Amino acid sequence: MMLIRQPRFLSPSPAATPGESRLRRPLDASRIFSSPRPPGRRPRPRLAPAPAPASTDLRRLTARIVDLTRRRQLAQIMEEVEAARRRARWRGGGALNIIVMNAVLEACVCCGDVDRALRLFEDMRGPRGCGVDDVSYGIFLKGLGIARRIDEAFEVLESIEKATIGSPRLSPHLICGFLNALIEAGDMRRANALVARFRKVFYEDHSVLLYNLLMKGYIRSNFPLGALTVKDEILRQGLKPDRLTYNTIISACVKSADINKATQFLEDMKEEANRDNNPALLPDAVTYTTILKGLGNSRDLYSVLKIVVEMKSSVLSLDRTAYTAMIDALLACGCIDGALCIFGEIMKQAGDNKDLRPKPHLYLSIMRAFASKGDFEMVNRLNKRMWPDTVGSISRAAKEEAHELLMEAAVNSNQLDLARGLLRRIVNEKECFSWTSRVGLVAVKVESLSGFTNSLLRPHVFPQILLNDPVEKYMIPFQESRPLPSDLILRKAVMRFMEDRAVPLVDDWGGCVGIVHRDDCNKVSCLQSVLAR
Repeated sequence: MMLIRQPRFLSPSPAATPGESRLRRPLDASRIFSSPRPPGRRPRPRLAPAPAPASTDLRRLTARIVDLTRRRQLAQIMEEVEAARRRARWRGGGALNIIVMNAVLEACVCCGDVDRALRLFEDMRGPRGCGVDDVSYGIFLKGLGIARRIDEAFEVLESIEKATIGSPRLSPHLICGFLNALIEAGDMRRANALVARFRKVFYEDHSVLLYNLLMKGYIRSNFPLGALTVKDEILRQGLKPDRLTYNTIISACVKSADINKATQFLEDMKEEANRDNNPALLPDAVTYTTILKGLGNSRDLYSVLKIVVEMKSSVLSLDRTAYTAMIDALLACGCIDGALCIFGEIMKQAGDNKDLRPKPHLYLSIMRAFASKGDFEMVNRLNKRMWPDTVGSISRAAKEEAHELLMEAAVNSNQLDLARGLLRRIVNEKECFSWTSRVGLVAVKVESLSGFTNSLLRPHVFPQILLNDPVEKYMIPFQESRPLPSDLILRKAVMRFMEDRAVPLVDDWGGCVGIVHRDDCNKVSCLQSVLAR
């Protein structure tokens, strides 16, 4: 008889009992490949990842709100805040904390939705709200100032002063948001009234913040030199001006075209910093760029070069704005070679520092200088390099101006055919342009050189006018227009404007100084002041 050997997995186990099955259990792969467990040690249970704490979620939400506020995405902010509220209710928690809601309140004010900010503030003060603090009231007052609801803002301040609502204490930082909103709107009358009403509160802080805001308001108004009186008040109060104070005063002098006072304040600033051994008072990049703007407007090349050398020899870290201010000032003074030297320095450093790459404005400024000289090749070269070498987006207006500067350079270099081709391109791309603009003046020059037969703008010639006729046939002599003296009071000539829509003015020597239109006569003053307006 032939015997067949059974496979090992069908053979009975040595410890198997007769009643047990002769087949073993299937092998477990996890047992084969897993490391043996020490005897007497229980397996560690697998734990689910713990949910993030609520405070961490709120910090992330606050950072997200601040980021969306910079991008002015208020709808997205409100959507994410509502989702966070639903999650908080699902977890059994209460309302969002006051830090998050203050960030939402600031987002509403910054995005211009003041009505929603006011409703949100009332919800925060309500029984189910998270409450309000000094920051909430500061944002609330700033929103009222932006919405020009001045009376309501003053009522809120008086209520806080009387401690009839909430618990915040009047402080300069609480009022400064409202004060800044008034200054941004140019309402210096109410701004001074606010300072006079709560002068005691402001003087408790012993800070120059209030005075810096007032000087900023005077700069925005039509009386920038009023900032000098604020500086005198700072000294009377025994306070010391800081760097922002001097920068604001210098900006006020530059705006009022008093560059001598601006340079004097710059010297006072450096002298005081050296005397008190205060490096925080030394001029910074903002100080020098402001001075350069004023010196460029006054065409003072020697002082511009002096400031440029001082900036380069200082310990300042010059950024793209500082280099651009140097070039603009040199171009305003007519020093194109110096501007090109600074421009070459920027492009050399931009290879290692991408933050120094120029913006299209800088290219256009240099192109304007070369276009006025008629250097078409240089303007064309800068136009080609503006696209790959600049940082940021190039607007449609910048592209159009670049083409217009090419046309101006072609006209000034007597390349009339090239200028006509560029004008044809501009006419096809633009729907309209003003004759008083830069491109309009250049187009008039191109048209006058081309003549009526080759005109690109197809001027309309009235059939009743013959181009060969003398001008006297269609225009009356100047004396027959009955001109008025320029120093005449308007009330004495008001009936004249009932007859004529425009009246010429003459000076004491009989020369024409301008034409006054009927629509401009809205104040009782001399005709010369009406013409100046």
